[in-house]
Amino acid sequence: MAVTDHVDLATFMAGVSKRNPGQTEFIQAVQEVAQDIYEFMEDKVQYHEAQILRRIAEPDRVISFRVCWEDDNHNIRVQRGWRVQCNNAIGPYKGGIRFHPSVTESVLKFLAFEQTFKNSLTGLPMGGGKGGANFNPKGKSDAEVMRFCQSFMTELYRHIGPDTDVPAGDIGVGGREIGYMFGQYKRIVNRWEGVLTGKGLEYGGSAMRPEATGYGAVYFLRNMLMHKGMDVEGHTAVISGSGNVATHAAEKITQLGGKVLTLSDSGGYIHDPDGLTQEKIDWIKHLKNVKRGRISEYADEFKGATFHEGRPWGVKADLALPCATQNELNADEAKTLVANGVKAVSEGANMPTTLEGVHAFQDAKVMYAPGKAANAGGVAVSGLEMSQNSERVSWNHERLGDMLTDLMQGIHGKCVEYGEKDGHVDYVKGANIAGFKKVADAMLAFGVV
Repeated sequence: MAVTDHVDLATFMAGVSKRNPGQTEFIQAVQEVAQDIYEFMEDKVQYHEAQILRRIAEPDRVISFRVCWEDDNHNIRVQRGWRVQCNNAIGPYKGGIRFHPSVTESVLKFLAFEQTFKNSLTGLPMGGGKGGANFNPKGKSDAEVMRFCQSFMTELYRHIGPDTDVPAGDIGVGGREIGYMFGQYKRIVNRWEGVLTGKGLEYGGSAMRPEATGYGAVYFLRNMLMHKGMDVEGHTAVISGSGNVATHAAEKITQLGGKVLTLSDSGGYIHDPDGLTQEKIDWIKHLKNVKRGRISEYADEFKGATFHEGRPWGVKADLALPCATQNELNADEAKTLVANGVKAVSEGANMPTTLEGVHAFQDAKVMYAPGKAANAGGVAVSGLEMSQNSERVSWNHERLGDMLTDLMQGIHGKCVEYGEKDGHVDYVKGANIAGFKKVADAMLAFGVV
């Protein structure tokens, strides 16, 4: 095989931008990985010959389809659905389904690309994929959500399977939506198989799944601190979001002796100088999961707490955990956190920090854990759910908790192995290189496919 000329990073990214016009989120995700991988690949001719990075930056397939459904007023509604199957070199495609008005092909391609490296870091045999629709479940009745999910799965079922592609939940897709989709899949194929994760415990789900992403982000944070001789205990934390990931991150920080000062939603954030207790966190879970309320109601319920519009990054704290959505923490906000003395940042969401914000943390030598490493706990437990389904067993909460702790410690170790230099760990570089190497080496083994 002839050696392909090694183009520089700028030329490579120009090609990515040309092939994906207007897909800013996807281009950002590729840029963030490529800038670290290029240095690692410099003297590895086998990766250049096989055009590995060029191939990884092109999804195996992008499936787009129409989703028709009927609302409670008998109006016919039409949404668009997608499944992006990015790379299955190390296992079946694995990644969530997102229902939100902001869902586009670009967003799902970025998420599937990130998922490929995140899944690689877990050490489990899972490839990368992502799917969703520009459907907003907020304000919809259970019957409307059911009809949409059934219509969505009626198209999606032909592209997934326990050894092909195993979706999970994501923003807008919780236990209710997974249940409706799994029921429709089972109805169509007339088989019970572990084709979705995040299922209810009654029908093949795994213990620890609701807690896994938030707990995992805190376990990774603790590993970073311990690597520098510190711990979570006695530190204050600002957290964005108030959904599953954010509330469980707050719960684990509190259990480990830290003080959580903020949570947020799209309307703004609450600041509680006294810190969130378990009782307060349980109240928020009920507010969000049962009442479907807004975080501003917290300030009316608990004395001393205040509600503010905007995002919580101006509140002074030792630790920061962005757990809401992509690009929610920009360069100016990152610099504010640095100026306020933040010691460590652990991402519970996918790519919540802009590229300029990431550089601000790196320049200040702040311990910064990217989502592909820090929030891999969720997909790790999803992978363990796949194993349980295959074996027709159910592991208990304690065993899964120990496995999650070990998995996050292992991911941290890989980041240190590839990212530590002169006593400082560049967790972005470490995660990117460790995740890439496993996928790339598997692709080399398969030849040109």
